[in-house]
Amino acid sequence: MSAVPLAELTTLRLGGPARRLVEAGSGADLIAAVSAADRGGEPLLLVAGGSNLVVADAGFDGVAVRVRTRGVEAARAGDRVRLTVAAGEPWDELVARCVADGLAGIECLSGIPGSAGATPVQNVGAYGQEVARALVSVRAYDREAGETVVLDRGRCGFGYRSSAFRGSARFVILELTLELEATSTARPVAYAQLAAELGVEAGARPPLGAVREAVLALRRAKGMVVDPADPDSVSAGSFFTNPILDAAAFAELERRAAARLGAGNRPPAWPAPGGAVKTSAAWLIERAGFGRGYGAGAVGVSAKHTLALVNRGGGTTTELLELARELRDGVRAAFGVTLAVEPTLVGVAL
Repeated sequence: MSAVPLAELTTLRLGGPARRLVEAGSGADLIAAVSAADRGGEPLLLVAGGSNLVVADAGFDGVAVRVRTRGVEAARAGDRVRLTVAAGEPWDELVARCVADGLAGIECLSGIPGSAGATPVQNVGAYGQEVARALVSVRAYDREAGETVVLDRGRCGFGYRSSAFRGSARFVILELTLELEATSTARPVAYAQLAAELGVEAGARPPLGAVREAVLALRRAKGMVVDPADPDSVSAGSFFTNPILDAAAFAELERRAAARLGAGNRPPAWPAPGGAVKTSAAWLIERAGFGRGYGAGAVGVSAKHTLALVNRGGGTTTELLELARELRDGVRAAFGVTLAVEPTLVGVAL
């Protein structure tokens, strides 16, 4: 197959064609496709849910391998259940199944689009949970060694929206093993907004189903649940990550914010490892002058959430990146903070 439009395989509905497309329906198929590309010296792009890809208008001059692997196996030991999940399993379907089966540990990750195999790459997280906390190990194909390997959590190099897999093409994730708690109640609610939505105190353990529905409601209100009826969901999710600043950089941000907005307008702050501070990218974007719905063209800021850049129809990746640069440069000029891109950029750079 030639000239396969990648826009059809991404949630942004942007991007030119790949030279060819290969479907991988099993782990063996996936390894074979990757190995063949490596032997032939072909550039390789892995595509599953396509929810975290920004593809160049010119497309991808190589082989795109669509990961369609399926399968979930469970092993129980007391109140713990280990699930071994194929990389191509749709993530939200897995979360829904776990909630229905009384397995706690990933319920706050409801509504996140894409595949299970993609979640460790950027250590997907939301509403106080991260996939790293539930992950036991990853089985992957090591393209350098030409063999499959098992990497435990410690070797995955997890950080905030990062891992040893992000920015590296060495490992192709084949499956992941998660350890969850067999219980009808969710893990303790750690996120204030979620606790408020549920009407409980932080630390409470509401029913799993209630937590899933609350998370889905919050995400829908932000256009963060893929829905054909919601034009604000035609995005790659959050386009920028929340900045993590050292003490000096955060103090400078506070100074600039006070000068620009007045003394009562302090940037949000949450503790981060090593004495650092995490702040809100959405807060910075909005107060740099880019509100919800910003942009008059075919691409713009979501009308529901300033972290999502949406394709309103007929847009191009070039236009999307022009808008992203405008936001990034505006925040840097206003507050001295450079926002980092969350999705994977294919054939383009910000």
